[in-house]
Amino acid sequence: MKSELISKIRKRALEIQDWMIHIRRRLHQYPETAFQEKNTAKLICDELLKLGIPFKNHIALTGIIGFIGEDQGESTPIVALRADMDALPIQEETGLSFSSKRPGFMHACGHDGHVAMLLGAANILSAINAVDGAGIRLLFQPAEEGQAGARSMIDDGCLEGVEIIFGGHIDANLPVGRIAVQEGLICAYADGFELSIKGKGGHAARPHEACDALVAASHLVVMVQSILTRKINPQMPSVISIGQLNAGTVPNAIASEATLTGTVRTTEQETRARLFEELERLVRGLETSFGVCCNLRFNDSYPPVINHPEATAIAKKAAEAVVGKDLVIPYPIPSLGGEDFSFYLRHVPGCFVRFGAALKTSDNAPAPAHSSRFDFNEDVLVTGASFFATCALEALYHLRQNEHKTK
Repeated sequence: MKSELISKIRKRALEIQDWMIHIRRRLHQYPETAFQEKNTAKLICDELLKLGIPFKNHIALTGIIGFIGEDQGESTPIVALRADMDALPIQEETGLSFSSKRPGFMHACGHDGHVAMLLGAANILSAINAVDGAGIRLLFQPAEEGQAGARSMIDDGCLEGVEIIFGGHIDANLPVGRIAVQEGLICAYADGFELSIKGKGGHAARPHEACDALVAASHLVVMVQSILTRKINPQMPSVISIGQLNAGTVPNAIASEATLTGTVRTTEQETRARLFEELERLVRGLETSFGVCCNLRFNDSYPPVINHPEATAIAKKAAEAVVGKDLVIPYPIPSLGGEDFSFYLRHVPGCFVRFGAALKTSDNAPAPAHSSRFDFNEDVLVTGASFFATCALEALYHLRQNEHKTK
């Protein structure tokens, strides 16, 4: 890509920095969870209207598809850019001046920033008018957090005619200005599970007449970690986390039922299958040891994110153009976090990157994503918007040069 065009992209990104920050903060104040992003969608539609960018809304209930340039299926190369837009049911404790105004909900994973970045890229691409005889599709996706909104977007046709797709995520552990680009597996399998335990209730003073489901559940919480330390190759990354345990109704009665929910995260199919098998075995042992009845159910999983070699090369080239070679870094150790961008990659090649967004003034380790104190450096919005705009144009150039045969 010509240096003159790169300069135009960067210049425009800096010009709209305050606008992107304003959008991010508006979204941050009014977080909405999976498939409830109605006001978020309205803001996006309003901004696309102002930019003169056509769009379709109500995709996967609250999603939006924006269209830049020509979008005529097989007759033109089409590149997709994706941003997720849902928040989480977490009470915010950041103390920010633009903290969530909805008690019990917050943007704790940077999706407010992702939307601002993609709108920023749309603004840049519209301003520089560099898309000719091709199409860029903007995917504003609902419900990334556990509800597989990507799958619903695909079912509603968001990838029809698309030949390559790019996405990214804010990473507050990386210095601002850096972009991590890595070929191959970068995000894990993420499988949810639910275990129901049924015992026999009774008086707390006469435990011998009951069968305590809560005690059985408590043993499982501790015992499940032995699967990882004694049954799985320690060189294979894997995690079992139980996030919820619900049991009992009053303090002076023995609980007759307990429910546990959690996730299994792995980077390899063989390890994943072994973990399922061992968890089943542990549950059967629980029934024998405590005299309870158990029902273990595994939910639909997020597949791993595996970056396509050709798409990764395009993303790396774009990242180097935006921040320079020295600030484009690898991401060699896969994250055990789940990411439903993986569903898009089942249909078209693509690449998912990470944008450094560490806070400048933080002396301590950054608050992790999905925590009540999560925040990020808003300078990343310029980086992200510039990358998406550059990456889209770089991909279009690549598709034209190769007669769009990336698939």
